[in-house]
Amino acid sequence: MSLTPYRQATSIEGMQRRVVTVVFEGFQMLDLAGPADVFAAADLMARNGGYRPEVAAVRAGAVAAQNGMTITADTALRDITGPIDTLLVVGGLTATAHLDDRELIDGVARLARTARRVASVCSGAYILAEAGLLDGRRATTHWLSADDLATRYPRINVDADPIYIRDGNVWTSAGVSAGVDLALAMVADDHGHVLARDVACGLVVYLHRPGGQSQFSTPMRALAPAGEPFRELQAYIDAHPAEDLSVPALARRTGMSERHFSRVFTAQTGLPPGRYVERSRADAARRMLEITDHPLDRVARTCGLGRPETLYRVFRRHWRVSPGDYRRRFHLKES
Repeated sequence: MSLTPYRQATSIEGMQRRVVTVVFEGFQMLDLAGPADVFAAADLMARNGGYRPEVAAVRAGAVAAQNGMTITADTALRDITGPIDTLLVVGGLTATAHLDDRELIDGVARLARTARRVASVCSGAYILAEAGLLDGRRATTHWLSADDLATRYPRINVDADPIYIRDGNVWTSAGVSAGVDLALAMVADDHGHVLARDVACGLVVYLHRPGGQSQFSTPMRALAPAGEPFRELQAYIDAHPAEDLSVPALARRTGMSERHFSRVFTAQTGLPPGRYVERSRADAARRMLEITDHPLDRVARTCGLGRPETLYRVFRRHWRVSPGDYRRRFHLKES
């Protein structure tokens, strides 16, 4: 689809939602650029007001990202006044090095009091946490940082699995590219799923995933098996969801006893075979719902889940939405 605006791009400024993105030295560029492009596209396409982005830092001027590129912060945190729609704090490998920067932490805390919505991408959650904005809330961050965040800030209910979490008016997201999902979810919340879908298609990105979806696909959740037979078996499971993937059948493929197979598979992948198979089938069902019009009974059979009732239970367990709701929001053919 084209980026033909639903309205004139020169919208009334007062109708635009003010998005203040906070950066610091060593920030992750994609944490800034991904959401910024989502909001910019939505601004062009929204019928009733869009977004007015600005970048802020402790001091206005040049700020270096961790990839060596430099951007210009429009405004110093201390100079920002007036209401804010969305306060977004980016992440980066240096995030924890800035936790003693009181100008940054206090500035974010002050702006959060005037913002309708507060959010972080990736390790930007550390900045929100240090500012006291995540106390008593459920939050997420990059899975590599989740344990450390929980240890540093025990008053936060850290969940390492979801792509993003909304707890009241505070949103947190997982690592890097999850910032795009976060921004698309905000657009959907502000303007509806149709605009979010159209923005995603216009940017040629994956249609925004529900927040409850895991940071990990099934292969990412599992460890890479050390032995070639188990690497091949893992690939076979993911490519053949409708086949007999019971423990006896898989054990026969490896020439092992069922007990020995289960023990070795779990040790090498980090997941029991039954759990791996169910997650792999759930991934397959999710993909089918995105790209086909097949009825749910066919999706269930094709993905090895048998009946629509089983598909529903598995989908709710892994993606935290019903299959029908997921398809209504994320079906690619609808674009």
